[in-house]
Amino acid sequence: MSALAVKDLSVTFQGFTAVRGVSFDVAAGETFGLIGPSGCGKTSVLRAIAGLNTNWQGDISVFSQPLAAGRRITGMLREEIQMVFQDPYSSLHPRHHIARILGEPLSIRGIPDVTERVRVALDQVGLPAAVAQRYPHQISGGQRQRVAIARALLLKPKLLLLDEPTSALDVSVQAGILNLLNDLKTSQGITFILVSHDPGVVAHMCDRAAMMKKGLIEDIVDRSGLSVDS
Repeated sequence: MSALAVKDLSVTFQGFTAVRGVSFDVAAGETFGLIGPSGCGKTSVLRAIAGLNTNWQGDISVFSQPLAAGRRITGMLREEIQMVFQDPYSSLHPRHHIARILGEPLSIRGIPDVTERVRVALDQVGLPAAVAQRYPHQISGGQRQRVAIARALLLKPKLLLLDEPTSALDVSVQAGILNLLNDLKTSQGITFILVSHDPGVVAHMCDRAAMMKKGLIEDIVDRSGLSVDS
């Protein structure tokens, strides 16, 4: 089953074309990478899939449901597509406790047992329940990224978009986050789209990857073609 189908995708910003005619398919349960140097268009692709940038042309389908260019994603698909951003600190409200940051999306949707669901989500990402009463600045960068992952998981997504999820972290904690993501993928059957400029991260995480340069996909390689030397 196809989790994601992208065909002839182009993304523009104020007259500048950041992505030109990109096409790829991702199977359900796969981890697919978008790799390339800064400015190559990989994050622009991710933000179009997430519905954060609606100024695109082409075709995007998620689990056979087409997205509409120029429109935000709504309904169940909005919950099924979640994103973890590069900088965990900037993506968490600095004046809210972790409990509120995690619980608010559930409360807005009328989902019951918010406190218990937050506790379970923290446990899933290896954090103690006491973290719920802290502010983002009171926990480490690695813990903040775990909170960001927990927030994405609370709505039980089918497709998780990862934008450089470890690049803002110390090398000593990167492996822990990557291993956590792999464990969650296995246990929950989530499909991952991973953006990275780091071949080592892609080789550790991905089944296949698209190599991007100047808004184009130059090649798509499978696991045998992914290595830290590529």
